[in-house]
Amino acid sequence: MSIGFRVLNRTRKVSTEWVELYRSVPVANASDSMNRMTAGGARLRPMHRQGVLSGAALTVKSRPGDNLMLHYAIDIAEPGDVIVVDAGGDLSNALIGEMMVAYAIKRGVAGIVINGAIRDAASIGAEDFPMFAAGITHRGPYKDGPGEINVPISIDGMVVEPGDLIIGDDDGLLCIPYDHVKDVYERAHAKHVAEQKQLEQIAKGENDRSWVLNALREKGCQLA
Repeated sequence: MSIGFRVLNRTRKVSTEWVELYRSVPVANASDSMNRMTAGGARLRPMHRQGVLSGAALTVKSRPGDNLMLHYAIDIAEPGDVIVVDAGGDLSNALIGEMMVAYAIKRGVAGIVINGAIRDAASIGAEDFPMFAAGITHRGPYKDGPGEINVPISIDGMVVEPGDLIIGDDDGLLCIPYDHVKDVYERAHAKHVAEQKQLEQIAKGENDRSWVLNALREKGCQLA
């Protein structure tokens, strides 16, 4: 075993059924349903024009500034995979650009997450291929390794296991652990339905705001 420079097999991955169901669930609702304890960090932002991200994680741990393992991850990715790269958050060198994205699309990759930088931002930003990254730089990558594929990674405290569900929208990125996709979906979907109903009540002027004053009183706030 060569720890730090190896490619492992993924032993499980979320089903396409869950991938599709989560496309209609806002990331914020899923986050609330996980007690707001998990996040990919505020720096990971959508770099593409529009569209949500949902797919099974193919994880990559790379040396900052080096994209050799990312290249191989695209080579072996299955259609619908989301390639998630822990590059340490370093923004000195871009790990991916227009050419690699075009190849990833051809391979059927559902999206890419880079805890690091990208380049060719105008091209990527003009398209709908889901791309999340921490920053942009024109400086290109090295291709020397080392790195690992299909190992647990961590992005700003958010642990991603190979095969976990990755979702993303304009509010950011979230990993749903493989064993919890059903529970989180049920809670997040119910919350989304409730919020849609509340929006309808707001539009009609029927929104009940009594909870605010009640909360202030319960917490001992001095009121005029």
